[in-house]
Amino acid sequence: MALALPDGFHWPAGFLWGAATAAAQIEGAAHEDGKLDSIWDHFARIPGNVAHGDTPEVAVDHYHRMPEDVQLMKRLGLDSYRFSVSWARVKPADGPVNAKGLDFYSRLVDELLANGILPWLTLYHWDLPQAVEETGGWANRDTAERFLDYAIAVHDALGDRVTHWTTFNEPLCSSLIGYAGGEHAPGRQEPRAGLAALHHQHLAHGLAVRELRARGAEKLGITLNLTNAIPNDPADPVDLDAARRLDALWNRAYLEPILLGSYPADFLQDVAAHRFEELVLGGDLEVINQPIDFLGVNHYHDDNVSGHPLPEGHPRGLAPTDKQTSSWFVGSEFITTPTRHLPQTAMGWEINPDGLRSLLVRLGREYPQLPPLYITENGSAWPDELAEDGHVHDADRVAFLERHLEAVAQAVAQGADVRGYFAWSLMDNFEWAWGYEKRFGVVYVDYVSQERIVKDSGHTFAAIAASARSLTP
Repeated sequence: MALALPDGFHWPAGFLWGAATAAAQIEGAAHEDGKLDSIWDHFARIPGNVAHGDTPEVAVDHYHRMPEDVQLMKRLGLDSYRFSVSWARVKPADGPVNAKGLDFYSRLVDELLANGILPWLTLYHWDLPQAVEETGGWANRDTAERFLDYAIAVHDALGDRVTHWTTFNEPLCSSLIGYAGGEHAPGRQEPRAGLAALHHQHLAHGLAVRELRARGAEKLGITLNLTNAIPNDPADPVDLDAARRLDALWNRAYLEPILLGSYPADFLQDVAAHRFEELVLGGDLEVINQPIDFLGVNHYHDDNVSGHPLPEGHPRGLAPTDKQTSSWFVGSEFITTPTRHLPQTAMGWEINPDGLRSLLVRLGREYPQLPPLYITENGSAWPDELAEDGHVHDADRVAFLERHLEAVAQAVAQGADVRGYFAWSLMDNFEWAWGYEKRFGVVYVDYVSQERIVKDSGHTFAAIAASARSLTP
């Protein structure tokens, strides 16, 4: 069906229609051609860390099937492909760059360009080399300098062909949830280490942006996963403060150092017991506050927040480790997300497309210096099955996609400077701690045969993109 768009609406000229993936989730070949363990390879081998004992060892074998997958992107009519480079493949340990690892990404970029698809490169999507973790990982300030060395190596190899560079994907997840909550690799539950990781990733971002820009990189940015922290009872001071604290921890502690060159004052107060300010050295914020050319926004759901304990048996929206991550830093024993009785995806996440619209409008309203926005991830998991006719009829994902694209259009009509949308994800893949249990792709993958089948949502997305281009001035 056609999207219900605002009267007279046209997508902005040059609006990008793309899809996104991450190296650790799709590549496989986890120990081939010089690649060594990433923290996710190591983490997944520990019993109980990943559903069903799944690992990214094979994933969806993109490392060997890359040309076929690029042809799939061309069939879908993608303008751009957002992918990540595996640090553990390119520079798996201290020492020289792994030439075979870099060659894979060079061939990928050439294949994309030959098929008219813009490469949108992310340097860090959570797969720190295990060798670096064993020296302290992101809790160690030196890791920011190691990241810079890695970023330079990738730019030296690909900077002649790649124009769009993203430093980090969702640093919230790879800092607080990885080092404090323990749900993500490396699985540590150390609040101060989580805060150190947060700051050191910001520092690494600033160092890389400054250096790559000096080396001629054209477009530099970062992708943040942002939420709307909704007080369960807007008249309850406890719920209001819980929402404020979560907004500071999950949104503003990332946005403001990058865009404004300072951490939010209320965030600093909230985490004072963990001596966060001791981690911030003179000159750090000036390095972090580099001009960026775009901000990637990942959004899947809002968070309805209460500071009160929920009744026994009441549905909760946060995983136990997410609740632990939050409770360490919000100054309350309880930080919960009671259900608002909205429809939910297979992840148990609420479906509220208007949350995406309100988030995009809020960003433009509260940050006048905001660069152009790109939706770099938005999608939904469902229990997809291959039908007898050989197709995947994922009507729930089609509806999710359509309603969220309508929300993006509404935001644009209300003044949000959004210039592209990347569906998450191109293919079903290794979904981190959920293993292969959750399917987000617009392309179905048979994990035994590795056959790819475009789902109804993939065909819908291709049709929406084609229609939008034909109507764009």
